[in-house]
Amino acid sequence: MKKSQVLRNGAIALAAFTLMGSISSCKKKNDPAPNTLVEVANSAGLTSLVATVEAAGLTNTLRGPGPFTVFAPTNAAFTTAAFPSNTPVATLQSVLLYHVFDGKVLAAAVPTTLTAIASKNATTDTLYVKRVGNDVFVNGQRVTTANAEASNGVAHVIGRVLIPAGGRNIVQVAVAAAPALDSLVRAVTLASAGTAAGSADNIAEILSTINGATVFAPTNQAFTDLLAQLGYTSLSQIPVATLRAVLKHHVVGGVRVFSNDVAAGNVGMANGTNAVIAVSGGNATIKGSGATSVTATIVATDIMAKNGVVHLINKVILP
Repeated sequence: MKKSQVLRNGAIALAAFTLMGSISSCKKKNDPAPNTLVEVANSAGLTSLVATVEAAGLTNTLRGPGPFTVFAPTNAAFTTAAFPSNTPVATLQSVLLYHVFDGKVLAAAVPTTLTAIASKNATTDTLYVKRVGNDVFVNGQRVTTANAEASNGVAHVIGRVLIPAGGRNIVQVAVAAAPALDSLVRAVTLASAGTAAGSADNIAEILSTINGATVFAPTNQAFTDLLAQLGYTSLSQIPVATLRAVLKHHVVGGVRVFSNDVAAGNVGMANGTNAVIAVSGGNATIKGSGATSVTATIVATDIMAKNGVVHLINKVILP
């Protein structure tokens, strides 16, 4: 072959290679930007969520194929949750993955009855979802912005960071809340002392094993106020039978009542009597059936246990 022919063929091949490279380059430049749940959260201004996901080493997880449904807390929610800078990565991962479950579920597809869904956190703690009209709730928290769709799922914005139970039952949740519920733990211990396993008077066992209970848990100050009201100086002075009846008057057995379902009216308590709930201006109170019972305000809601949900109240209600 002549030298000129070789050069000509080489020039044609080089031109073709250059053109293909140019086309490939243009294609990459024109490819749409990634639109995974991480990018959707960032675009929505959920920068605290994105930063916490990165700190927990979960960015690639939430950019994975999915599909996932994510309940995405706002920046204000993370400010309220206030995770310390030394929070273990494993803890961050557990909390964040508690907001995620497998499958893409748009708001309209959420069931109208309370439904349990396994989250993706390490202990597979359960989420509880429910739709009321156009509103969606998860663990009692209303979705403020629904259906932020991504290439690998959908995000629903909520105003609170959801804290998983971590496999703890109601008693263990109260113990873990130390010192906030120390008096309640002490009262349960006193009421359960000397009772046989399986006994209706073994309050500690009941609260540890009952499935789906709702507990209105008095704070330490509530018990201090109760002692003053009854004229005692310590919980051990209260007759055990009285203490058991009082504690059972704070338990609704067999059902999880989240804050969005707390409604005015009578509610049957585990001691066989009713308490009365009132709702005004978004605030709920509960009053015991006893003539001397005071009205308690619900001061914190939707604390998760593996076998129920706990709401804190600022007074002890009397049967």
